[in-house]
Amino acid sequence: MTDRLIARSRTTIVLVTSAVAAWAVTVDRMRGMDAGPGTDLGGLGWYLGIWVTMTAAMMLPSAAPAARHVARLARRVPTILFTGGYLAIWTGYGLLAYGVFRLVTSFDIGWLAWNRGGPYAAGVVIVAAGLYELTPLKQLSLRRCRSARQPVSALRSGLAHGVDCVGCSGALMAVLFVLGAMSLFWMAVVAVAIFAEKVLPHGSRLAPVFAVALVALGIWVAVSPGSVPGLTEPGGGMHSMEMGSSNVGMRK
Repeated sequence: MTDRLIARSRTTIVLVTSAVAAWAVTVDRMRGMDAGPGTDLGGLGWYLGIWVTMTAAMMLPSAAPAARHVARLARRVPTILFTGGYLAIWTGYGLLAYGVFRLVTSFDIGWLAWNRGGPYAAGVVIVAAGLYELTPLKQLSLRRCRSARQPVSALRSGLAHGVDCVGCSGALMAVLFVLGAMSLFWMAVVAVAIFAEKVLPHGSRLAPVFAVALVALGIWVAVSPGSVPGLTEPGGGMHSMEMGSSNVGMRK
């Protein structure tokens, strides 16, 4: 019993410490880079580096309960293997998002400019994320995230938990992309929402609350984006939701 408690405590310390370090790196690298909706994601190499760091900062605290369960039952560096599998799934999500970004920017869709249809497009995505909170898939994924599965192996448990977590929180992460992929403010808001749903004692009851909040936020962004706290509007209407402008610093 003592060994199991030590393993669980060690796992919590490792994940929390890793998350704090990831937050420090993310803040250092992303400070001043928020261009609001349509922020350029930069080159693939730079993006992957910051994406993995971001997701570690945002997701590892909420994954700690599942990781502790694995550490109690599995052997051979379970925390490292679990975390590796978990982050691998979120990396796949990030690559998919990057692919969508590149596909959209390959077309000339000027109607998505922020001074035209951009706020409405952003609002639609946010409202859709809110409605997703009420779907059976969301509820199933949330239940699985909150109740750790019996581990077959630490790596496979990490992969399985990552899939459940994407099903649970993928829409919330899409909101982050829409509001500003490099926004530290929205990154913190989304991270707190994910942690609350997955870890707090009554977190499973928060989905309807978040649904209402997201629908309201989506309408707010569409109707009056300039009044939304923490939202950086693309400068002078020149940045488009297609993210076509270059961010030189992000490509270094």
